Amino acid sequence: MSDKIIETKKCTCWSELKITEMDFDFYMNISPIFKWVRYDIPSPTLCPECRLQRRLTWRNERNLYKRKCDATNKNVISIFSPDKPYKVYSQDEWWSDKWNPLDYGRDFDFSKTFFEQYNELLLSVPKLWILVSRNENSDYTNWSAYNKNCYLIFASDHNEDCYYSDNIYRSKDTFDSSDLTDSTLCYECMWGTKCSNCKYLYDCHDCHDLAFCFDCKNCHDCFLSSNLRNKNHYFKNKEYSKEEYFQKLEEYKYKTVWEILEELHEIEDASVHLCFHGNGNDDCLGDYISNCKNSSDVYSANNLENCKNIINWNWAKDCQDCYVVVDNSTLVYESLSSIWLNKWAFNFWCLDWSSNCYYSYLCLSASNLFWCDWLKNQSYCILNKQYTRDEYEMLVPKIIEHMKNNWEWWEFFPSAISPFWYNETLAMEYYPVERRDALQYISTDWKSLFKWSDYETPFPKAEKIIPASKLPGNIKDIPDDIINWAIECEMTWKPFRIIKQELDFYRKQNLPIPRKHPDERHLNRMKLRNPRKTYDSKCHKCGINIKTSYSPLRKEMIYCEECYDKEVI
Repeated sequence: MSDKIIETKKCTCWSELKITEMDFDFYMNISPIFKWVRYDIPSPTLCPECRLQRRLTWRNERNLYKRKCDATNKNVISIFSPDKPYKVYSQDEWWSDKWNPLDYGRDFDFSKTFFEQYNELLLSVPKLWILVSRNENSDYTNWSAYNKNCYLIFASDHNEDCYYSDNIYRSKDTFDSSDLTDSTLCYECMWGTKCSNCKYLYDCHDCHDLAFCFDCKNCHDCFLSSNLRNKNHYFKNKEYSKEEYFQKLEEYKYKTVWEILEELHEIEDASVHLCFHGNGNDDCLGDYISNCKNSSDVYSANNLENCKNIINWNWAKDCQDCYVVVDNSTLVYESLSSIWLNKWAFNFWCLDWSSNCYYSYLCLSASNLFWCDWLKNQSYCILNKQYTRDEYEMLVPKIIEHMKNNWEWWEFFPSAISPFWYNETLAMEYYPVERRDALQYISTDWKSLFKWSDYETPFPKAEKIIPASKLPGNIKDIPDDIINWAIECEMTWKPFRIIKQELDFYRKQNLPIPRKHPDERHLNRMKLRNPRKTYDSKCHKCGINIKTSYSPLRKEMIYCEECYDKEVI
């Protein structure tokens, strides 16, 4: 995309921040209007990566805790650890009519900063224990919906019998996978659609009975292969008869998974890589995108138009700086985890055809809100207090001027008032820091950047603890009572359990018991993901300039689309 640069700034991280003509048009369109006066949202002070890091400190996706519901004192599974100062309600209690969020409303105090007052509101209004909808027998999940018999899956929906996965959709009998859709009987697969009976696949589609493969489409019965199209019975990228193929597999019968993975990584390094992944796009920059138009720096997204700095998004128009905002949203800015919105800015988890709301948390079917927490079907509220339309339109501009004086207007919520501490959130996955390095930022003072959780989950009850190194390599040698043991992760020494459904799957698929904690296995998959940014590079084949999510410092062979098609397709 070509766009005229109007302003250049320095971020606090010292990277250069460029603001374009289209950006300024967007900020003007998203700015609120009261009594025919527009209160402009100015250009950001932080670079896109620092803005993303700040937003992600508000999303705890994977960390679950046992704690009490503050309404009933019953045990619940929650994204809020027991040491958090928030009131937490179970699903039934939180959605009930037993309490009214407007009862927590308060007047705006012009002697205090806005973020200080908003933090006080967040601390007083009860929080939903976990973010799920219409699941069945899937208590240990989060950011999930319409799942059945699932365990430790996150940001996923419409799955059955799936475990230890994230961002999977309409899949079944799948373990330890990410970014997978319409697939069955998969293990350790990433970026795939319509795959069946596969393990250790990366960027494969419409395949079945594949193992240890990269970038294959419409293939079956392939092993340790890459860049294949419409092939079958390939072993190390060489075609064999059906009988010969299965004979070759026998040669690997006694090799460990880890040895085979080393070979796969060597094959990947020697394979051709497309500079970006996508189809049906028009004038776009990003990766894993489809049917997008006039959009830049968009990732894992489809059906976008005029969008920028977007991750995990679909069906949206004229939006910027968002993480997971989906389904017919328009004019959304600096927001995350929301659905069906119109003209929203600086919000977290709001949904259901809401509009003209700013600085709000978990509001549904709402309009014309400022600085609210958990309101549904409400309008003209400030800090959860109800106003008439005239009162609202008179007071909000005064508060905006107050925020401007305190350098708060136009900025997303600071990380320090997030309900989650830094190492619990997605920020830790995208921008990992060591505790010793982060301590300088930790403070209960809301002006500071980050907080750090030292809460330790109670040790799982187990008949015995076994180091991962002591596990038999062959699944046939694993006893039934392993489900009563705790295994000590070989990387972190953190104990984890094997559940019966998991053991049955490993036996059926002839897979070894994992030696790493589920969290560590997830982080290993995330390390395979390219950074959510684009680089200037050159095609390794023809030398033309390209944009890619592969850093020029990496050793893979990156091809432009034309050269890739000639080589692979």
